[in-house]
Amino acid sequence: MLGKLRERYQRAMKPVGEILARTGITPNMITGLTVVIAMITAYIFFLGDLLLGLAFMILSVVLDMLDGAVARAAGLATPFGATLDHTLDRYAEYFFMLGLMLGPTSIIPILWWPYSLGDSYVHWFWGFFALVGMIMASFTRAKAESVGGMESCTVGIAERQEKMILTMIGILLLALPPTNIWLDFLAIMPADVMDFFVLLNLTNILAVCIFLVGVLSHVTVAQRLLYARKIIGAVRSNEGQST
Repeated sequence: MLGKLRERYQRAMKPVGEILARTGITPNMITGLTVVIAMITAYIFFLGDLLLGLAFMILSVVLDMLDGAVARAAGLATPFGATLDHTLDRYAEYFFMLGLMLGPTSIIPILWWPYSLGDSYVHWFWGFFALVGMIMASFTRAKAESVGGMESCTVGIAERQEKMILTMIGILLLALPPTNIWLDFLAIMPADVMDFFVLLNLTNILAVCIFLVGVLSHVTVAQRLLYARKIIGAVRSNEGQST
């Protein structure tokens, strides 16, 4: 959905891209730096600092927009550059999720964290559930456009932008309030409701947001497959009639 705003933010980033292009910095350099920042982000999450990790996560996302701006400004946009960018985006997503699944494990006490030190923000199952969905949504688009010959297969309820924003919202809602607002909400519900979510290891608002990221990602995969089937089938039908 937010992908429709891509042209607007590309225009907004154009002046910055032109400035960076004059420095000799290449788009691939920025793309590589994006992954380095994502690795640092994962380590900060691992240490238990959500807000600092979020700041680095936002920096990584901004850099991901800048590489395209520099490529367009310097006339360096190439098919390989786009392939490298999309590939390293998946690695960045992996590092973000890895940090959230491992942290917090810092020896520094975390006053607002409602569980024992060493508990993770997101249970490994939901982390992998979301990560696989995000990767498969991208994979489905790539296959539809390469093997299927489609010009574009960006349909779906959620693209990367929506999923990143939802993750960031979850981080903020877990880091800023003094208590676990998700458990506070469940406390006013029937006891069976809380027991159900505890059984599923959805015990904080960030975990719930990651769960939603996973659901939206897998729904997007299904939507893209159905769309690809429709478009590719229509093209083949037209080719058959033309012959």
